[in-house]
Amino acid sequence: VQLQASGGGLVQAGGSLRLSCTASKRTISNNGVGWFRQAPGKEREFVAAIAWNGGNTIISESVKGRFTIFRDRAASTTYLQMNNLKPEDTAVYYCASARSAYGSSSPGSYNYWGQGTLVTVSS
Repeated sequence: VQLQASGGGLVQAGGSLRLSCTASKRTISNNGVGWFRQAPGKEREFVAAIAWNGGNTIISESVKGRFTIFRDRAASTTYLQMNNLKPEDTAVYYCASARSAYGSSSPGSYNYWGQGTLVTVSS
């Protein structure tokens, strides 16, 4: 299984971006998906996760109210809508497929990871 994250780029503070995570196989449509990010010199940080059916989501407190996660199971794609971006959101964003049907904030709950997409927010 391969995950392809895309949609990153350079945006000004206050702007928006939508990240996409597409899986190579539809079989993971029954698995939870999570987004994590890693800023330079910092540890990987949980951002958001969603259950297999899109019915349950977990959002990190640091992005709650600004970021939304949703998925299109038919297209095997999960999205991270990021609004009101701040310079501290600058990081490489990774998507991952969970071992179970539900997402989690723990990186150990995921067994497939995408290559990451860079988001840079200028002040």
